[in-house]
Formats: sequence, structure tokens, C-alpha cells
Amino acid sequence: MKTITFFFALFIAGTSWASDDKYYEQMAKQINAVYTAKSMEEYQSAVNALDRIAAAEKTKWEPYYYSAFGNIMKMNLEQEAVKKDSYLDLALAAIEKGRAIAPAESELVALEGFVHMMRVTVDPASRGQQYSGLAMQTFGKALGMNPNNPRALMLMSQMQFGTARFFNQAPTEACESAKSALALFESVPPTENKLAPVWGKQMAQSLVKNCN
Repeated sequence: MKTITFFFALFIAGTSWASDDKYYEQMAKQINAVYTAKSMEEYQSAVNALDRIAAAEKTKWEPYYYSAFGNIMKMNLEQEAVKKDSYLDLALAAIEKGRAIAPAESELVALEGFVHMMRVTVDPASRGQQYSGLAMQTFGKALGMNPNNPRALMLMSQMQFGTARFFNQAPTEACESAKSALALFESVPPTENKLAPVWGKQMAQSLVKNCN
């Protein structure tokens, strides 16, 4: 019986992320893969790995976050509208799983708003009214949960720029949001979570350049 127990313990250790160090090591590798991917294949490889980590780690929201982020990035490389929506569907499903684990995590809510915003780009003429409002509402919710979330504010600024351009208006509000987002990127200290998202500063800088 002791022998069986011993080998069972070895089996469990070999088939799960037995320690936080192992989890962080594997996650850091795949997060970097998502951030540096250039092709559909590279994104898909990272997403597949993140989905496997998510299946093994039942209490971690980060694998679902980055899996969703990877699918949003894949959507940007896709040309067919139906496939674009399918990637956004996968992203939203991953976000919902992450939110079931961490319902108070504003990063997941901001990423959900990103999905809604990208829905608009698939067919702006027919989707603008529905998804623009939903995206803005979701970004507002994320900022309500954490006013210092620079990604939520930066994404909101992108939506505001698009709205101002559509109605041929001055992007005054968008510029204020973009400048505030960039200030947050530059001033808010890193969180204790080593796997927390860090992307978005360059996007904020590009938005601010549109205001000069």
C-alpha cells in the first residue's frame, strides 16, 4: 500500500503544476510568447499552451486572460469576418471562465470591453451602435473596479477616438483619456502579481500623438 501511495504521489506531481514556481515559470514563458508572436501559428501555439495550463490550474485566472488576449490578437490577423467572430467568441468564453474564478479582477473586465470593441471593427456599419455602447459600458465598469487600470482607460480612449472620428467631432474627451492613461502607465507601480498584464503603454503613446 505504501508503494502504491508513493507512486501515485509521483504521478500527481508529474502531471500537475505542483508548485507556484513551476506555474509562474510556465506562464511567464507563454505570456512572452503571446506578447512577441507575429503569426497566426505562433499565437495559436501559445493559446494552446495557456489552455492546457488553465485546465490544470483550476483556481488561476491568468491563463484564461492570456488565452483570451491571444485570440483577440489572432482576430487582428484574420481576414474573414466569420473567423474573426469565432476568435472573439473564444476570447469571451475564456474571459468568462476567468471571471468565474476572479469576479473582482478589473483586467478581465477591461479585456471583455476589448472584445466588444473589436466586434465593431468586423462590421462597423451594422454593429457600431450596439457594440460601441457595450464596450464603453464595460470599460467604465472596469475603471469602477480599479480607477488605476491604465489598459481600461487606454481602450476607452480608443473607443472615444473612433466615435469622434465617426461623428466628425474634435477628440477632446479621447485625448484627455489617452493622456490620463499614459500617466497611469508611467506612475502606477507594478502589482504584487508577477503575471499581471503590462501591455498597452505604446498604444497609449500612439493615441496621445494624435492629440498634438
